[in-house]
Formats: sequence, structure tokens, C-alpha cells
Amino acid sequence: MGDAVIVSDALAICPLTATSLAMFRAALLVWLTAQPALACETALLLSIDVSGSIDSADYRLQAEGLATALTDPTVAETLVRGKVALAVVQWSGPAQQTLSLSWQRMLTPEAVTTFAARAAAMPRAFKGSDTAVGEGLRFAIAQFAAVSDCTAQVIDISGDGPENAGFTDAKARSEAIASGITLNAIAIEEPGPAAPVTSYYRGWVITPGGFVMTARGLQDYAETLRLKLLRELGDPIG
Repeated sequence: MGDAVIVSDALAICPLTATSLAMFRAALLVWLTAQPALACETALLLSIDVSGSIDSADYRLQAEGLATALTDPTVAETLVRGKVALAVVQWSGPAQQTLSLSWQRMLTPEAVTTFAARAAAMPRAFKGSDTAVGEGLRFAIAQFAAVSDCTAQVIDISGDGPENAGFTDAKARSEAIASGITLNAIAIEEPGPAAPVTSYYRGWVITPGGFVMTARGLQDYAETLRLKLLRELGDPIG
């Protein structure tokens, strides 16, 4: 009689155990094959020059121009569609770099609006120093560890002059290439036909496949950045 009870109990338990095991295996398969919820197409770090050649009015034009470009309807839609991660670095002379706005995923239009407002309001980090382009880039490169799930990683550097301190721009470019990071640039030029800053960024900074766009004065910065963002994020320029 005791043996019959044991067999009966085993038969009752086994179907339940098998069902639970099947459910566990199915759940494990889903977990193993699921994509990260916050995966993004592009991590884009906006790196802005606040060296001594940028006065207070110029800085405000950069910060407000950044906000204006981000809130352009086409740009904002592209940022959200690609779940783009954005961050902002300010850079100047040697050892003068800071992450002014840490990485944020653009998952909703409200996220873009909030990030743009923070960009417009961010205080200037440094004043009256040299232009250490390479050191600024190396600092920016180090920030991408936090967004390793993003398919493409891009630094968008803007500045109004060539490197005059630190002299590490070639090393920084090599490090970016080795890390799979694209370097693009906005060269802020004086009005007129000359383009020495554009030539500098093209020859010494951008990576293979990268590009330079030229803003004729900071008044042209917001529109140039808008067009640059659309090009970087793969949307038709218009």
C-alpha cells in the first residue's frame, strides 16, 4: 500500500515539474536573446571650445545655438527615433576638460526638450586659457565607456582655432580610430574666404569617414550644427 502511494505521488509531481522546467527554459531563452532595452543607434558627444578666444558673448551663442539645433523638429524626431545618447563636454587648455551634461538617452520628445534647456543654461566651465584640442578629445573618448551598447560612437567637436597647447591631437585621433569612434568637427571661421580652422580640423583631427563643416562666425553656429546633426544621424539634410 505504501509503495502505491509513493508511485501515485511521483506521477502527480512529474507533470508539474516538467511543465515548470519547460517554462523556465523558455524564459531563459527569451532573456538570453533579448536586446538591451536602452540600446541606441548612436552615442553623440558634443564637445565645445571654451578657450580664451571664446568671449562671454561667443559662449552664449554656442550654448544657445546647441539648444536651438537640438530642438529643431527634424533633429528632435531623428534623435528620438534612434534612441540617441547625448552628452556635452567643455574643453579649453591642458587639464581643463569637464563633462558638463552627462549621457542621456533621447527616448521621448520631452527628453530632447529637457536636454536642450539644460544645454542653454549650463554655466561656462573655463575662461581665458589655451586651446588643447587633443587633450579635449582624449577626455571625450574616455566618456564612451558608459554607452558601450550604442552602435555608433561619435564626437562632434567645435572650435575656432588650432591646437596651441598640449600637442596631442595626432595621438587623440589615433586613439579614436583604435576605439572605433568617429571624429567630426565644426570649424568656426572669421567672415571671408579664408578657412585655416577648417583646414586644421580636416588635416589633424577628423577620422577616416569623418567630416568638417564650417560656420562663418558664431552667428552661423546653430544652423551649421543643425545640418551637421542631420548628416551625422543619417537624416536627409534640408
